[in-house]
Amino acid sequence: MNLRNIAIIAHVDHGKTTLIDCLLQQSGTFRENEQMAERAMDSNDLERERGITILAKVTSMEWQGNTINIVDTPGHADFGGEVERILHMVDGAILLVDAAEGPMPQTKFVLSKALEIGLKPIVAINKIDKNDERHEEVVNEVFDLFAALDANDEQLDFPIIYGSAKNGWMANEPEGPQENMDPLFELVIKHTPEPQVEEGSFRLLATTIEANPFLGRLLTGRIASGTITANQQIKGISVDGKEIERGRVSKILKFKGLERVPVETAQAGDIVSIAGLSKTTVADTICAMDVTEAIEARPIDPPTLSMNFRINDGPYAGQEGDKVQSRVIRERLTKEAEGNVALQIRDIPGQADTFEVSGRGELQLAILIETMRREGFELTVARPRVVMQIDEETGEKLEPVEEVTIDVDEEFSGAVVEKLSARKAKLIDMRPSGVGRQRLMFEAPTRGLIGYNSELMSDTRGTAIMNRVFDAYKPYAGPIDMRHTGVLISNGLGKAVAFALWNLEDRGPMFISPGEKVYPGMIIGEHSRGQDLEVNVLKGKQLTNMRASGKDDAVQLTTPIPITLEKALAYISDEEVVEITPESIRLRKAILDTHERKRASRAKKAEAEAEL
Repeated sequence: MNLRNIAIIAHVDHGKTTLIDCLLQQSGTFRENEQMAERAMDSNDLERERGITILAKVTSMEWQGNTINIVDTPGHADFGGEVERILHMVDGAILLVDAAEGPMPQTKFVLSKALEIGLKPIVAINKIDKNDERHEEVVNEVFDLFAALDANDEQLDFPIIYGSAKNGWMANEPEGPQENMDPLFELVIKHTPEPQVEEGSFRLLATTIEANPFLGRLLTGRIASGTITANQQIKGISVDGKEIERGRVSKILKFKGLERVPVETAQAGDIVSIAGLSKTTVADTICAMDVTEAIEARPIDPPTLSMNFRINDGPYAGQEGDKVQSRVIRERLTKEAEGNVALQIRDIPGQADTFEVSGRGELQLAILIETMRREGFELTVARPRVVMQIDEETGEKLEPVEEVTIDVDEEFSGAVVEKLSARKAKLIDMRPSGVGRQRLMFEAPTRGLIGYNSELMSDTRGTAIMNRVFDAYKPYAGPIDMRHTGVLISNGLGKAVAFALWNLEDRGPMFISPGEKVYPGMIIGEHSRGQDLEVNVLKGKQLTNMRASGKDDAVQLTTPIPITLEKALAYISDEEVVEITPESIRLRKAILDTHERKRASRAKKAEAEAEL
């Protein structure tokens, strides 16, 4: 069988998608006169905007009579559910590492999953043409990383290839020859084993799911045994072997370049998409009618962060989006959880309009919210909070802890250590990282990192690079004081007036501009003191016939702080929520009415005192 199934794993921005572009072009998958988009595998709008891979995708290419299926995996640990699902579809991996940066935390996360299931990766040192490349040290760092992850002797004896995906070449030596990607193709064929095929009838473990407007539900996976033909009768069974449904194969799709083409038959080892089943989902087994035993699905790491999603009940609800009902929001979240095994959706007893969504990290949940926003949803979301666990033996409270790596200019390292120490982080390593730069490594509670990225950028004047990856559940580190300031709250409904905002500037920085719609309970700025303050942003200048609005009284406003989705989620406190619509992101109090808010605050304070 001249077939190879391989994954490309790498840290964010180490050139993984660019490498696949280059392999597609040089394998002859595209005609010479055919236009090909840059970063073709990043087909999702959000992936293109952010320059990251969010969804695992498959592409296939022919090279010298061999078929190579390549899976592009997300490089960010927040999308680890994608990584864990697809790695068992492949028999080998290319570990792509930046020749200057070396292995980074996300590299460690994906590599550990690959080594766990016995894959023997090829190490490709990319961006060798950089001025600050240090390939020898990077190879040593990669070896140390393999050893730290308990790689066996075969895995430690990894082949190394060097090159520049951007310039279209790979070679066995750092110097070249700088010709093409053939050395990498040859290494993949030589080093990656052919798919292991089991005896018996047709079985396939569903690893990704998507909705197709013409074919219905498409389930993708690698055929473990047997063959499948179009119109064949099949069934879906759950992990414990219980039958979910029966159906017929309406379509078998194989990958060819970036497209999927229908085929009449497929055999063991092939990665295919199958249409024809309506209830079977990820981690279920699709099989022939005589099969009773399901394929074992690898367990997924538990969620570490959760957030409450609820309807938008503000005064401007329904004015900017068309999907506002709780039923529609629930259906959308349920559909997302079907295809994304790292997400969990739960109803909250007594709160019909609120749903608890748990996932791997802020980025994963922020991407979900941004996707829903673009689809026309209106909703409010509460502050992210970590998912705690209890140690069964000791009864001790445990919280998720992350390994954080920060590359920063030396002059700012003191400020970084000081801020993270206040957030209960422990400095575990400090080393040089290029000229005038330092690499700081911390162990930090996940809740202490919520919202830290924007603070880090301002503390280091935008020069720091932070990477984080889930490490383990460890004993609770104690309370963390996150925000030291109060907020400015609007007390009226209408449009903000420039004169009113100008008079409030000495109270603190603003989040809104003149002309923006406000309502009672909406947060319009930050108070420079510790307590909240209700203000009137609708009050215009009182003019008389003695004094008109002259040139000397023209209002000069300071530019407001721009509020992005990530900044908003990081900024709010437990009593506040973010209102999200297709056109706006607003900060507001969860309880809009002033008197109700005060009553709730007093009740909460009394409850806390009673506990003490």
